[in-house]
Amino acid sequence: MSGNKPGTHDTSRPDAAKTEWVDPDDAPELDEDFFVHADLYHGETLIRRGRPRKARPKEAVSIRLSPEVVDAFRATGPGWQTRIDEALKDWLAGTGKAPAKDEAGAG
Repeated sequence: MSGNKPGTHDTSRPDAAKTEWVDPDDAPELDEDFFVHADLYHGETLIRRGRPRKARPKEAVSIRLSPEVVDAFRATGPGWQTRIDEALKDWLAGTGKAPAKDEAGAG
């Protein structure tokens, strides 16, 4: 009866899943490619790959805009939200209230 429970295997069937023992001596060689893609640790801390995190990353917000504004920016193609951000930064710079570049972060 336990053969009908989920997670159990009927080993009497020829198509039953089998796990074969693999000799550790048959493991692949640790070549240069392995080390190029290996995780890097400093002590017990994993060193992250890729671009470093910004001190002040962009913040996700919800904002209501006029349909005309959204349509006009979307019509400019991919990156339209970034262009809205740039337009708002330009407006801030024109008012003299723009934060310093190092304070706001680039991008």
